[in-house]
Amino acid sequence: MKAHTVGEIRGIIAGELVQGTDETKVYFGAYRLKQIKNKNTILFTSKRIVNWKSLEEFFPLVLATEWKYKENEIPDNITVINVINSEQAYWKFIHYYRSLFDIPVVAITGTSGKTTTKEMIRHILSIDHKVTATNLTSNSRTAYLQYLLKIEEDTEVAVFETAVGAPGDVLKAGEYFKPTIGIITNIGAHHLNYCKTLEGYIAAKGEMVEIIDPAGVIIINGDDFNTRKINVRRFPGKIVKIGKKRNSHFKATNIHYRKDGMQFSVQHKNKNYQVFVPGFGEHQVYNALYAIAAVYEMGVSVTEAARRLKSFIKYEKQLQVLDGINGSIVLDDTWSMTTTSLEAALKVLNEVGLDKKKIAIIGTITDLGSWGYIIHKEAGNIVYQNGVDVLITIGFHAKIIADHLVELGFKSPVYKFNNGTLVYDLLKEIVDDETIILIKGDMYSQSIKELAFKLRNKSN
Repeated sequence: MKAHTVGEIRGIIAGELVQGTDETKVYFGAYRLKQIKNKNTILFTSKRIVNWKSLEEFFPLVLATEWKYKENEIPDNITVINVINSEQAYWKFIHYYRSLFDIPVVAITGTSGKTTTKEMIRHILSIDHKVTATNLTSNSRTAYLQYLLKIEEDTEVAVFETAVGAPGDVLKAGEYFKPTIGIITNIGAHHLNYCKTLEGYIAAKGEMVEIIDPAGVIIINGDDFNTRKINVRRFPGKIVKIGKKRNSHFKATNIHYRKDGMQFSVQHKNKNYQVFVPGFGEHQVYNALYAIAAVYEMGVSVTEAARRLKSFIKYEKQLQVLDGINGSIVLDDTWSMTTTSLEAALKVLNEVGLDKKKIAIIGTITDLGSWGYIIHKEAGNIVYQNGVDVLITIGFHAKIIADHLVELGFKSPVYKFNNGTLVYDLLKEIVDDETIILIKGDMYSQSIKELAFKLRNKSN
């Protein structure tokens, strides 16, 4: 955070100093007690604080509140600013702070590919720019303040994921970040426990159109069926489409699997560029296209972006290829779990595992609410369409995938387990050096994570 004095902040939020001095410096911000991690933090709160002892390690602190404390109720090294409404004061400060920086700010949403696209953009730009970005997949609404305040005087570009757990999440992110470039990667079926329907989920992702600067840019996947349902024509700025279709502004052609990654051509403005990106799968090509299109808007040529992408390092557990038990190959894709990412993973399994026995281990898809049965049946359809030689499901709801496959007439062996304990014993019996194993789940499934670790050849 760019440092401010209490006096400067009081002027911004129209507050009255009731304890402390205007010369006190502020370097951090919070609106919840648990967000206080450092000294010299300003806390915006309407709640009365009683347990000052628990905060002593973070003194001195600054309090912006409408609460009227009694004399001698607050420790001496707490500066108090009284405001009429702490929430209004908070947003005044947020809007003011964002207005200090005239820099490109990229916001990324979508069912899958957000983190990889964000990291690709950061990788390309970090070579010659100071970039602020969300960490790993930490993109919840409670983290927005901390990410905004990480923009400092030397920051040249900011790149933030704006995930959707419920309608309004992207709009809320826009209030903080006021992005100039927006990316919608794709839209599958996820977070239906709060969005209620697929249409509601699409609308929630479509909020991106409303938060981008009117003079800014929106980058969309022109090939994605659900994304095309968003009315981007109402956006007054520039619309950029990426994909494999003819009308794409950045079009991928001649896509091939190569050692450790994907080789393809990018057609842009009647020119062709050769691109290699580490990581397997056509979805990785799309991630690269989003990144190339975004950095192009910030002045990086396609040629230079392609050169920098060659050294991109993807996260572990995102279709990570490993040596496995009994000489097998393991595709560890235990980062996240949606029908969109499942389909991508199965396609990679079939490409990388050509001429090998293909085993898919699939866990439960979460955050579906009453849609759980329908979406797990859809996952069964995806497995059926892509085909595997052995299917193993782990978890109560994942059994729906297995049962639906049997209903469809799936002829390969199907196994259902409540947890991963017995799966490893089965695999030791049926796996050899002509086998490739896809293990697909999310980072919150302890059973899946433990099994993925056990499947690795211990020399990895």
